[in-house]
Amino acid sequence: MRVLVTGGAGFIGSSIVEALLKDERVEGVRVLDNLSTGFHRNIEPFFADPRFEFMEGDIRDMDTCQRACEQIDRITHQAALGSVPRSINDPVTSNNVNITGTLHVFTAARDAGIKRVVYAASSSTYGDHPGLPKIEDQTGNPLSPYAVTKLVNELYARVYGNLFGMEFIGLRYFNIFGPRQNPKGPYAAVIPLFAEALLQKVPPTINGNGTHSRDFTYVSNAVQANILSLFTSNPEAINQVYNIACGEQTSLLELFNGLNSEAGTDLQPVFGPERLGDVKHSLADISKARKLLGYEPDIAVAEGLSRTFAWYRAQLISQ
Repeated sequence: MRVLVTGGAGFIGSSIVEALLKDERVEGVRVLDNLSTGFHRNIEPFFADPRFEFMEGDIRDMDTCQRACEQIDRITHQAALGSVPRSINDPVTSNNVNITGTLHVFTAARDAGIKRVVYAASSSTYGDHPGLPKIEDQTGNPLSPYAVTKLVNELYARVYGNLFGMEFIGLRYFNIFGPRQNPKGPYAAVIPLFAEALLQKVPPTINGNGTHSRDFTYVSNAVQANILSLFTSNPEAINQVYNIACGEQTSLLELFNGLNSEAGTDLQPVFGPERLGDVKHSLADISKARKLLGYEPDIAVAEGLSRTFAWYRAQLISQ
C-alpha cells in the first residue's frame, strides 16, 4: 500500500510518516507539504528510506494535489493552518487552506480512484455546546473561523462519501502535543510555549485565570488513530468522525505545575487576558473510537509531558 501524507513535514504529520515507514504493510510514503508551518528537519531522517518521497507543494493548487495523488492507495490529510487566533486575525487564508485546500485533496482523491481518506478534524467543532464529555453527535455553534473550517471539512467528507462511494474517517484531535511541535512564532501552542519559557527560566503567561481545561493528547495517540483508520476493515468504522484524546481533563494551571516540576523550577505564571474564540473546558468521550477502531491511548498526559519536556531540553542543549 502507498500512502500520501499531506502536511507530512508538520509535527503530527511527520510522526505519522515515521510510523508508516515502520509498518510492513506500507510500500511507499509520499509527503506533500509547502513547509509554511512544517519543517524540512522533521522529515530529514526519512530521506535515506527508498520508500519515502517528498513533494514540496501547496494544497491550494489543484494540479499539485492531482500529481500528489498519482499511484497512491490511501491518504491521511493533515495539511492545515491550525490556531484559533491565526484564523481570527486572517480568516481568509485559513479558509483558503483548510476548506479550499481540503476540497482539492478530496476531489483529487476521487479523480484518482483513491477510496479511503483519513483527515484531521478538530475538537473545536464542538463550539459552544456545554456538555462534557464531548460526544461526537452533540456539537454546538463554532466559536472561531478555524472551527468553521474544520466543521466544513466534515460536511464535505460526508457529502463526498455519499455521492461518490468514498470512505472517509475524520479524527477530531483534542490538543495534540509532543516532540517536534514548534515553540516559535505568534501562534505557538501552550505546551511548547510553557516548556520553552521554563527552560529559559522565564515565567510563562497563562491566558485567563488558569482554570480553563483541555483533554491534552500525546502525539503517539493521534498516530495510532491514523494507522488504525488507514487500515481498518470494519465496515461500521467507515464514514465516521471520532474523538481522539486521552479522556483526561487537565487545567492550564495543572499543566503548568506539571511542566514546572519536570523543569525543576519554582516559577509562578503570569495571568493574562482570555483569548477570543477559546472554549472554557474540553474533555472527550473516546468510547466510539475504542469500539469501532480499537483505539486505546497508550501514553497518558503525565508521561507525554515528561517525554515532550525531555525533547525540548535536548533541543536546547543541541543548539
